[in-house]
Amino acid sequence: MPKTLLSTINSPNDLKRLPQEQLPQLAQEIRDFIITIVATKEGHLGASLGVVELTIALHYVYKTPIDNLIWDVGHQAYGHKILTGRKDVFETNRQLNGISGFPKIDESIYDAFGTGHSSTSISAILGMAIAAQIKGNVQKNHIAVIGDASIASGMAFEGLNHAGVTNANVLIILNDNAIGIDPSVGALKKYLTNVKKGTAKDENIFECLNFNYTGPIDGHNINDLIKELKRLQNIKGPKLLHVITTKGKGLKQAEENQVTYHAPGKFNKTTGDLIPKKNTVQAPKYQDVFGHTIVELALNNKNIVGITPAMPTGSSLKYMMEKIPDRAFDVGIAEQHAVTLAAGMVKEGLIPFCNIYSTFLQRAYDQVIHDVALQKLPVIFCLDRAGLVGQDGVTHHGIYDIAFLRCIPNLIIFAPLNEIELRNIMYTAQLGLKQPIAIRYPRGRGENVDWKKRFKKINIVSSQELKKGTKIAIISTGTIGNLVTKVINDLDSNTEIGHYNMPFIKPLDTNRLRTICVNYEAIITIEDGCISGGFGSAISEFVLDNKYKNTIKILGIPDVFIEHGSLEELHKIAKIDYQTIKKSINELRLS
Repeated sequence: MPKTLLSTINSPNDLKRLPQEQLPQLAQEIRDFIITIVATKEGHLGASLGVVELTIALHYVYKTPIDNLIWDVGHQAYGHKILTGRKDVFETNRQLNGISGFPKIDESIYDAFGTGHSSTSISAILGMAIAAQIKGNVQKNHIAVIGDASIASGMAFEGLNHAGVTNANVLIILNDNAIGIDPSVGALKKYLTNVKKGTAKDENIFECLNFNYTGPIDGHNINDLIKELKRLQNIKGPKLLHVITTKGKGLKQAEENQVTYHAPGKFNKTTGDLIPKKNTVQAPKYQDVFGHTIVELALNNKNIVGITPAMPTGSSLKYMMEKIPDRAFDVGIAEQHAVTLAAGMVKEGLIPFCNIYSTFLQRAYDQVIHDVALQKLPVIFCLDRAGLVGQDGVTHHGIYDIAFLRCIPNLIIFAPLNEIELRNIMYTAQLGLKQPIAIRYPRGRGENVDWKKRFKKINIVSSQELKKGTKIAIISTGTIGNLVTKVINDLDSNTEIGHYNMPFIKPLDTNRLRTICVNYEAIITIEDGCISGGFGSAISEFVLDNKYKNTIKILGIPDVFIEHGSLEELHKIAKIDYQTIKKSINELRLS
């Protein structure tokens, strides 16, 4: 096998030794390397393929890691990781104990800042640049690469607004490919499209914000990139370089179908064709249950609207956007806006289903409190990706929502046992509530192939006795209750064990809890969320407040950050897996 250029590179210093005319060959080798690994190991694909030349140029020109470089969002950072000493372990990307799918400061000195969520880079890089000024290091460079979808977020504008009145040595590189995970939306996208066409109005928005603006330039022309980056090194103050790239560059299918090939799963590395999944009948994904159900409900209720911050495909609101486009809104990466937009719609008589990933709702916490709950406006929050999510890892695990929402007055929290219960709570909520509700459900598939049952209204603050017992009561909330059922059914003798599904986390079914406390010696609670302040804590508070003497064991996510891996691996680490549940039951049996 002939020696490749990539095989000789283990750091940016190795890269700098290459003649500039060899860099296009290196770009092709990096693309081939990314495609080969992701084809079998899975992961994010299109974003990193689109910035290969830009990645090379940045490390070729700047003195990383002395110069700070931030990638926003970290989907773009595969090439960066490969060039900064992680090539030989890249096949462990997103695997348990392997490298992260996103930049991570404790993984490499070349990762200046962790970026699993979007739109943080400008604030972070400005903070670093101001710190360098204060310390007298005016020669140090600070670069943030941010996509056109991420830069439309409010936090990114806040960073731009501040940077423009400083003389900080900051370079913002706008990677403009007209797509995030789904196509970019909004007025800024239209403006950038006009800039590319040369039809924008005379005033440049970035120059108006006091940035030294250059571009747009071809982000796949290494020579042009290097020339411009070297020029910008000698210009002081805030700068913005507008770069045009193609997401998925170098793989035909990824260029043509950018949404699917953002994270395509397994595919043929030669043809690019997706590997077909086994043709077996499966239960639906929870996101699709939401997506099809909201359409079904909205066709019969003209006041229903759907809102998502930049995740129409991931949330499956795309079905409503296709069938009822005037009542379904992708507001871009703007979670705070999404929540308060929904509040405004409620005030005028609409029924908004605001679909936000659990971890992304963290970004709109004040809006949930101040704009929704405080005013008792019945927004219906649908929190997708609640619980551990697997290989996206620590930045995307939706394990804090129970704890951070449970302390908010006026808010109902509901975790369905299965997709039928998800449909029914959506139906119930749109019939009319007097307060907001958060419905949390996980990534992945449900339990029932035959899930499109006739709608049934759910009584607020209800629960179900799934199995009667005599000594130990297991109280579960959410879909993890299905695992509990399996464990109980597999026990040699289970007459002592009772099982209760408590989907209402707030308010609790206190009548049911009193019955449980009186009739059982011990209680096990289990949830796919953090123990601190979570569902089990709520049960413990009830038992303590009412002076019951039951032994309580809480199973949930411990007070540590859980890294990336398969769901099975992470459940075992978090001790909410089959064996731990079984062991907890047996220990209480013997006590």
